[in-house]
Amino acid sequence: MARRLQPEELRRRCDPEVFGVETTTECKPLDDVIGQERALRALDLGLGIKDFRYNIYVAGSPGTGKNSIVQAFLKKISLKESPPQDLCYVHNFGDPYCPKYILLPPGLGRKFAADMDDLIEKLRERIPAAYHSEEYRKKRQSLDEQFNELRTKVTAYVEQEAQQRGFLFQLSVLGFQATPVLDGHPLTEEAFAKLPERERHKITRYREELQEIVQEAMTQLEGIEEQRLKAIEELDRDIALYTIKPLTKRLQTRYGNYPRVLEFLEDVEKDILQNIKEFAEPAPQSPQGEGQGVPLPTGMIELFTRYKVNVLVDHGKTKGAPVVVQENATYTNLFGKIERRVQFGVMTADFTMIKPGSLHEANGGYLVLNADNLLKYWISWEALKIAIRCGRIQIEDPATMMGFTTTEGLKPEPVPLSVKVILIGSPELYYLLETADEDFPKLFAVKADFDDEMPWDERYIKQLGPFVAARVKERPGLKHFHKTALARLAEYAAELTGDQKKLSARFSDLMTIVREASYWAERDGARLVKADHVERAIEEKLYRNSLIEEKIHELILRGDILVDITGERVGCVNGLSVLQLPDCSFGRPTRITANVFTGKEGVLDVEREAELSGKIHSKGVLILKGWLGEKFALDHPLSLSASITFEQSYSKIDGDSASSTELYALISALAGVPLKQGIAVTGSVNQKGEIQPIGSVNEKIDGFFKVCKAQGLTGEQGVIIPEQNIDNLMLRQEIIDAVSKKQFHIYAVKTVEEGLEILTGLKAGERGPDGKFPEGTLYARVEARLREIQKNLNATEAEEEEEKK
Repeated sequence: MARRLQPEELRRRCDPEVFGVETTTECKPLDDVIGQERALRALDLGLGIKDFRYNIYVAGSPGTGKNSIVQAFLKKISLKESPPQDLCYVHNFGDPYCPKYILLPPGLGRKFAADMDDLIEKLRERIPAAYHSEEYRKKRQSLDEQFNELRTKVTAYVEQEAQQRGFLFQLSVLGFQATPVLDGHPLTEEAFAKLPERERHKITRYREELQEIVQEAMTQLEGIEEQRLKAIEELDRDIALYTIKPLTKRLQTRYGNYPRVLEFLEDVEKDILQNIKEFAEPAPQSPQGEGQGVPLPTGMIELFTRYKVNVLVDHGKTKGAPVVVQENATYTNLFGKIERRVQFGVMTADFTMIKPGSLHEANGGYLVLNADNLLKYWISWEALKIAIRCGRIQIEDPATMMGFTTTEGLKPEPVPLSVKVILIGSPELYYLLETADEDFPKLFAVKADFDDEMPWDERYIKQLGPFVAARVKERPGLKHFHKTALARLAEYAAELTGDQKKLSARFSDLMTIVREASYWAERDGARLVKADHVERAIEEKLYRNSLIEEKIHELILRGDILVDITGERVGCVNGLSVLQLPDCSFGRPTRITANVFTGKEGVLDVEREAELSGKIHSKGVLILKGWLGEKFALDHPLSLSASITFEQSYSKIDGDSASSTELYALISALAGVPLKQGIAVTGSVNQKGEIQPIGSVNEKIDGFFKVCKAQGLTGEQGVIIPEQNIDNLMLRQEIIDAVSKKQFHIYAVKTVEEGLEILTGLKAGERGPDGKFPEGTLYARVEARLREIQKNLNATEAEEEEEKK
């Protein structure tokens, strides 16, 4: 049976005493999460399983605090873990285009880089000093004397052979020269020509013999020079090793547990020995950026640069596993990049220009990404999946990643990857990825669902005090709350859900009220925020966003939008709809009318015919036909023509919350019984005539109440709602006061019959044993009208048949 709701049913109150404190100054700031047990358990599972498939997608509505909660959760558990290794890149002496990575314990990477800089600096000082030392000078002089003696023996032998053959021997830059001698004087060409033929032949023969001797001597001198250079090289090498070994040995001992470091130090030692002259006699250094000569191509780098260490990630000061939040997941932000330097119009790069990405920084820890932002860069998403699946980070040019041909450049050795990726996004995006991306469910096996509401539970309500205390501590300028303000905040959390048994988990919305209530308390010069300050903040927020609502109400008051709130009319009733805007939603009354006339077309939905009806609304109208058929066409066909419409509706309508309203208008038109215009209706209906719950019941009641109040409350006005929506009522105090004074009424109904009796004042009626409705009831009048329509149709058909004959 329909019943009129009492004031205490229209809103749930929060008792200020439940908090157990007078003000939030007595509360310990909250460092935990309110509610969200399901999401926290999912996070705990996903983070606990160390498997590359168990990455996490955090789904939830905006404002639920999922970002801050996830970061706080990760920060807490990361402190229980050890920081990961430092990541360094060094020159690859075997393949300069492929720099090698080195992993070292936290803080040791920076130390290793400093040790290498110190090593090279010392070598650049000590090697030249060693080559200018007295000891080196003496050894070098001894070598020179030794090989000069060998050269002297060779030249003396050639000179002796020349003298025996009558030739003058000379050693010049062009080599050995032998000139024939006659009577102690060099023989000229003219004198040689005047000699007897026999004498000339003899000199020629001696010259040829001497040439062979000279040739052999030249070969011996070349060998001696090679031996000299080799001996000098060995001397230089010995001097260099004597200088280098103690320094490199110290580093090899210090980093003896790291094979990649030892391998690098061996390569460095070999390279220094191969380029010892650069250390012994360094070229003059030009000022940075000026006169640096022709740039080396990518991969070929300056001598001393190749001995440096590029520390990409330093975890020396990191406490626990790293937690990296990347808000803009471009490819380079995730995977790093290789910077380039332009010199004389030429772009160059080397391993020192490798820069890390978020994956490098989060390696060994946790990476938090915004799913919507990530998917804006499809290349980032595809590369991330590859990295997770293959377990390595590859730094490469984005163009190469997309398959385009690029110029030859650096290809750093891929780094092993071990990271837990947490994507934060909307539930809709999660289901889209789950359906459309076959890799997504394989790599993101855990979904952490953040709910935007939680049960009205005392333990959650009590946490509002510590929650506010924590915000006051974080944000200077906020005032502490009195217990009455906390109670009003809890009620507002229920208002946001539209449910007496729920609290909103959209803490960003609650924080808006906390900030603004603190502002109004400051304006009043109050030390604490009281309930009236919270109420003021809520009212001001509603007022700021109510411009469009006021414009619509103004049109109703002026009569531009036709809505009657007094009197009675046949086939006309006030339905309630809700206008949803990004920053607010509000209800408004809408006139729904129905006309019935003789015909067989059935019930015509004007909105559907005008293509202004959504599928759900059209379904609701079809359900009306099913109800009419069961109720009035058990023993004869249902013949009628009727039209139903939302008057002054110029945009698309969807939803079935007005289907009961449309049915009331249709029954009124069929029975010829007027409906009370002061009572608005909301609720959907099924084919059995049961009233079903609808959404936004508070907004709908509030919208109609404002229209009635503006035109004057008569005590006959009110709203019919489904009984199931009683638990959703969180009405404003003004409406509750009007109900208390019997100026306004809220009715709850279960069936169509209960609603009709309120609207018409007549009994709907039930079929008796004879299959008929009691005389004078509403359904009896409907059935009589339907029989009348059928009779008229039969008469018309008979006349048409007669005319045809």
